[in-house]
Formats: sequence, structure tokens, C-alpha cells
Amino acid sequence: MTRQIVLAGAAAALLGGCSAGAADSGPALGTSQPQAAMFAAASGTVAERVLAVHNRTRAAAGVPALSWDAQLAAGATAYAAELARRGQLVHSPRQSRPGQGENLWMGSAGAYTPEFMVQSWADERRLFRAGTFPSVSTTGNWADVAHYTQMIWRSTTHVGCAIQRSGRWDVLVCRYSPAGNRDGQPVP
Repeated sequence: MTRQIVLAGAAAALLGGCSAGAADSGPALGTSQPQAAMFAAASGTVAERVLAVHNRTRAAAGVPALSWDAQLAAGATAYAAELARRGQLVHSPRQSRPGQGENLWMGSAGAYTPEFMVQSWADERRLFRAGTFPSVSTTGNWADVAHYTQMIWRSTTHVGCAIQRSGRWDVLVCRYSPAGNRDGQPVP
């Protein structure tokens, strides 16, 4: 019997869509392209599926759809490969992705679909309350909804994501531009 592992934590954060040094994650994937970027362009079916979950989530929040950005996806691909090799979920330094937000997810290799991975961020909505960031969580901890708020951030217009697999882990990295989760701004 194989044990499935899912890591969870805070994602996009203040003033850059990420918590410096904070672990972040969620569930993993179910395709058969080991150690290769699962997608880097919107024409790929995985990219379309991930973008669709983002845009359904945004539509439900009443904000405009995102567009796929190949440059964001390329950056996400490189960083997802690094995280998969390390087997550890840590946000990239903000200076390496100026103006970009970042959501991270990690789980057992082959155990989860791309939709499940992104939906795990969207499911943080159950703890969300509309308001001024960072006071947007029913728990009082903005990190409990940070993936979701980055997904629905009104001024964010573009996303690019990548999934990488190591022997043990699938890692999803999504990059957003402009970054969300800005102090003093309304959500959504």
C-alpha cells in the first residue's frame, strides 16, 4: 500500500505574493511525464486545465479572467524543477521574481491531478471573508487564505504555472503578475 503525502502551508504573502522563507504547498499530480515540465505554454492541455480552474475561481469571486503568460510559466518551470530536486517547499526570493506573486504546492508523485492541486488553493475560500488585506480570514491568519486571495486578486491579470516531478514528489509552481496580497488593498 502506497501512502500519499500532501504538504500544506502559507503561499502568496504580503508585498510580493509570498512569505519570505515560508513553506507552502498542497496536493500533487497524475500524469506520466516524469522530471519534465508538465507544461509551459497555454496550448498544452495541462496548462489549459490549470488556467480553467483559476478562471472558474475568479468568475465565482466576480473578477476578470487571467491570461496565460509563457514567461511566467518559464520561470515557474525552472523553480519547480529546483523544488522537486530539493524535495522541499520554500518560496523563491522576491528579488528573483520582481512584481510577481507565487503559489506553491507539493504532494506525492502521481497521486493528484492538476485540477486537484489548484483547487486545493481555491478551497481556502471557506476561510475567506471579503475585506482589506491582510484582514481577510475568518481565522484571523491571512496565510490560511493566501493562495486563494492571490488567485482572485483583482489587479492580477496573468498567470504561468509548471508542474515538475521528482521520484517522490510532484511540485506545482504558479507565478502571477502583477502580484497580489498587498497590504491595505481590498479583496476581491
